[in-house]
Amino acid sequence: MKLTAERLDRIAPSQTIAITAKARALKAGGKNVISLSAGEPDFDTPQNVKDAAIRAIQAGETKYTDVSGTKVLREAAANYFKREHGLDYKPEEIVVSTGGKQVIFNAMLATMGPGDEAIIPAPCWVSYPDIVTLAEGKPVIVAAGQNQGFKLLPEQLEAAITPKTKWLILNNPSNPTGAAYSEAELKALAEVLLRHPDVWVFTDDIYEKLVYGGFKCKTIVEVEPRLKDRTITMNGCSKAWAMTGWRIGFAGAPLALVKAMDKLQGQSTSNTSSVSQAAAVEALNGPQDELEKMRQVYEKRRDLVVGLLNKAPGVHCLVPEGAFYVFPSIHGCLGKTTASGKKIETDEDFVTALLEDEGVAAVHGSAFMFPGHFRASYATDDASLTEACTRIQRFCAGLK
Repeated sequence: MKLTAERLDRIAPSQTIAITAKARALKAGGKNVISLSAGEPDFDTPQNVKDAAIRAIQAGETKYTDVSGTKVLREAAANYFKREHGLDYKPEEIVVSTGGKQVIFNAMLATMGPGDEAIIPAPCWVSYPDIVTLAEGKPVIVAAGQNQGFKLLPEQLEAAITPKTKWLILNNPSNPTGAAYSEAELKALAEVLLRHPDVWVFTDDIYEKLVYGGFKCKTIVEVEPRLKDRTITMNGCSKAWAMTGWRIGFAGAPLALVKAMDKLQGQSTSNTSSVSQAAAVEALNGPQDELEKMRQVYEKRRDLVVGLLNKAPGVHCLVPEGAFYVFPSIHGCLGKTTASGKKIETDEDFVTALLEDEGVAAVHGSAFMFPGHFRASYATDDASLTEACTRIQRFCAGLK
């Protein structure tokens, strides 16, 4: 008798986690490896946030909370949406989950049925299609290439909508590209959505505080308030506040949908960590100075990496507006052979050979539903980034 359920056969393990694990194993075996594969800040959590967690522990705030989060955290999240985007969410219209990933999982599982479609612009984060698939839905992948800044065009959205379309999943700024939609670009997408009142919007804004070059990040309901009654506006503390391990994601949504997500979460994880919630209150309400310091460092790293990668033969890298990733094209490298005799037919061949020959870990574009590219994270120190990019230059120069 087969042990695992058929639904598991429809999804794949996270390829970003797989690459990171392979790099860790090679490093443990003595290989000099620089990992650019993980989507995790290298900064420590700000001290005021850690202090808030310690105070919570000492005060005995270690019990179960409401499934959707403590009232004080839901108020803090509502205040964040109001302060940053002028959005009015009541605390009861906020749900707090164990990371942003659980918010997405709960939303899709609570709303999708067999055959329901979710439009996902690609390149996209590796988990969106699999979460939709687990919810018995159908991911509709729409390619948004480098020639359009890796952003979905309104005519593409219009063409992808069918009577079965339930969701548009929008990641702004994007993982893996760092591309971010301007106010005008969001408005153009919103105009399409207004013509299709049955299509809901899930906007994943987890990287919105990490934008560069004076870019101002908007969220779609801020641009078009008429979409508020069918939009989930998701955010979290993992990226901007360097709190990945604390596992705090939150979202504002219509009350009926929040209740549905609460019901589902109540039968899975229940509340997220009470101590993490106390820390998140401080992250959202406390001083924001550390965020700006981290953002400035990321911006310098972005410029460093883009400049170095564009010197690698066969590589072309756009300048991203946000997040901490670059997603360069390697079309000029495909079909060639490495100095060690390995044939580079695909982007997966490229990153595998790069890791084995030069000790640089990156993630192939196919993992993000967009072949011919790779994702590199610049959430590491300048010296490591410079050395990694030098190795990539050497690797590409050696291709014949």
